[in-house]
Amino acid sequence: MKNETPVSLSVRSPCIGVCALDEKDLCIACRRSGIEIAEWGVLSDDEKKAVWALIRQREEDDRSA
Repeated sequence: MKNETPVSLSVRSPCIGVCALDEKDLCIACRRSGIEIAEWGVLSDDEKKAVWALIRQREEDDRSA
């Protein structure tokens, strides 16, 4: 029997397949920065949750503008 590690339920990516950065280096679709997009695959679940919090704040800021 193989010694397998259980697959963790990782934090889902906010990507919706529309990748275009605006003048603030934020994706117009998922609202992540270019760095956040590039590093997503190596972030811990806690770091991904922190990015999600930033996304929600950016969306709120967009609505307030």
